[in-house]
Amino acid sequence: MDVTSVIESLNSAQRSAVTAPAQAMLVLAGAGSGKTRVLVHRIAWQIQVLGVPAQSILAVTFTNKAAMEMRNRIEDLLSISTRSMWIGTFHGLAHRLLRRHAEQAKLPATFQVIDSDDQLRLIKRLLKNLNLDEAQWPAKQIQWYINAQKEEGQRAKHQQPSFDLYQNQLLIIYKAYEDICQRSGLVDFAELLLRVHELLRDDLELLTFYQQRFSQVHVDEFQDTNTIQYAWLRLLTQNRDNLFVVGDDDQSIYGWRGAKIENIHNFQKQYPNHQVIRLEQNYRSTGHILKAANNLIAHNQSRMGKELWTDAGDGELISLYSAFNEQDEAYFVVEKIRAWVQDGGLREDVAILYRSNAQSRLFEERLISAAIPYRVYGGLRFFERMEIKNALAYLRLISNHHDDSAFERVINTPTRGIGVKTLEDIRTIAREQTLSLWQATVYLLQQNNLSARSANALKTFLMLIKNLATECTDLELFEQVKRVVERSGLIELYKKEQGDKSEARVENLEELVNAARLFDFEQDAGEALNPLDLFLAHATLESGEMQGETFEDCVQLMTLHAAKGLEFKLVFLVGLEEGLFPSQQSVDDVGRLEEERRLCYVGMTRAMQHLYISYAESRRLYGRDTYPRPSRFLRELPTHSFQEVRMRANVNRSVSTPKAKSVSPSLTSGQSYQPGQQVSHPKFGAGVILQIEGEGTQERVQINFKTAGVKWLMIAYAHLQLS
Repeated sequence: MDVTSVIESLNSAQRSAVTAPAQAMLVLAGAGSGKTRVLVHRIAWQIQVLGVPAQSILAVTFTNKAAMEMRNRIEDLLSISTRSMWIGTFHGLAHRLLRRHAEQAKLPATFQVIDSDDQLRLIKRLLKNLNLDEAQWPAKQIQWYINAQKEEGQRAKHQQPSFDLYQNQLLIIYKAYEDICQRSGLVDFAELLLRVHELLRDDLELLTFYQQRFSQVHVDEFQDTNTIQYAWLRLLTQNRDNLFVVGDDDQSIYGWRGAKIENIHNFQKQYPNHQVIRLEQNYRSTGHILKAANNLIAHNQSRMGKELWTDAGDGELISLYSAFNEQDEAYFVVEKIRAWVQDGGLREDVAILYRSNAQSRLFEERLISAAIPYRVYGGLRFFERMEIKNALAYLRLISNHHDDSAFERVINTPTRGIGVKTLEDIRTIAREQTLSLWQATVYLLQQNNLSARSANALKTFLMLIKNLATECTDLELFEQVKRVVERSGLIELYKKEQGDKSEARVENLEELVNAARLFDFEQDAGEALNPLDLFLAHATLESGEMQGETFEDCVQLMTLHAAKGLEFKLVFLVGLEEGLFPSQQSVDDVGRLEEERRLCYVGMTRAMQHLYISYAESRRLYGRDTYPRPSRFLRELPTHSFQEVRMRANVNRSVSTPKAKSVSPSLTSGQSYQPGQQVSHPKFGAGVILQIEGEGTQERVQINFKTAGVKWLMIAYAHLQLS
């Protein structure tokens, strides 16, 4: 294919980026502006028009999927093989370099790359070798520390001992970890990048070879690079103007995992002969969505600046829904999805985006009730998550001491000093005498052949389960779950972890308590099961049913971080409340708050045609009742780009409209209330009813409270009293 003819289909900014002479270039590519198209055409232009040899092209991205797409599109454009081209992820290309130069990198030729799970297991064995109690030195925390040091280019030998005994012990562990990896020929993900940087930095001859080999270096998603990634890109391109990067500082949302937004800001200083081209024409979203997104992101101070626009028209207004609580929010979203499907829309074109994984549960349950298939994208369903499965295993063991799978899962979670040999002895007795693991443990203790430490650990575990079973006998279901979550030690276990997953795991455990509080076990009252057993059965069935596969037509549920790079015709951006989005941890930190705003911007620009934004006036979050303020991000949206919406209902009575007063409502649970009545709420105090809408369990009322202002409340839950 003739690339020059294809270039004519690009817009002017895209053509400028593709056909610019070889030089350092930063392409600020807004959401939906065709950045991948520009990058692919730039490479094709260099090969076909400028005569750059294919083997002189280096193109780096972040995912194997993106790398494969780049290869396929280049092959389609040029009708050539890309085998000689170095196109891949940072880790993939680093591995390729190390395989070629293992000896220079001081690695055995047969070195093995270990993933995150293998790395964690190695750290756990190392802690045992060092006689360190993992309760005090959580392996996850050590893993986070080691990887963070490597991503900043720091070896243990680079750190100076201090008066901080904790930091000194971390350095000892880090050094021991490096030693065992070197002896065993093991390389973790962070080591791949660090080792390549050191290889190029310390071997001038090799560096010169690759600088000459890669005459053109291209980087996708440049805003997501961390310190060590950018460092070896700088080595390859130092004193040369051949680094072509595509990125968007407004979509830098991975600071929590090491990405440095400073890299994209510093590019102009470090490559003084650079050129900046902005891609601002958007091919994804409607005008109203783009105007709102532009208005929002303009509140960030540390940005290079651009304005997205489209020639496809404004489209429909963004819809803003104020829910009474999180259940009302989920009901509203699923009803809108149901209407979308009934009108011929595809479920796979719909996404529900949320800030915290714990928010997914109510949407999952409502979708299941509505028989709408769904898929949790980029993560596990609520009841499949490790921390939830651990808590449920404790509950199962309390309900049935002879549940062997539950016993195995929690006997050493958290760790209790029960060794591998002791566990194997228990399994052997159970197998030989046809006993449950619980019974085998009791038998083993009766034999009195264990060390005092092992015997005490087993007795303590059995007593914990027995005591929990006794304590939970007369408690309500949610109180049983709360007691187990707190007494099992799981909360403390996950609080000791560091990194992005620790806080989410604690939140999910607290959300499990909330799930038990809201669980309706009367629906199965005819069965001879107590509430706990019904809840456990419910959790098991939910974890195995209605999980849509990738190729199925199903609704997509995902965190905002997972949504980056995707697009959907219909998007629901939920939970826009202070303390949830933006998160509580970010509200007092300008840098983190700006990243939260960028995350909201990313979420909004996933929508192609329809965008719904919702917030709840009350929310039971992480086991606590909260009454949050609407997110500050809502105040940063232009009022002319959105409309407030309410649920369609058969009943809609308003104090301000004659038409609503003339409605003769049918008899439902809330018909004792009328617009204009004085009422009292246990939290918000005295107020006046303005409107009533909906019917049955979904009937809700708008009240103007003297102290709390105007709020929508669900009558079934509000506990209102006539004044």
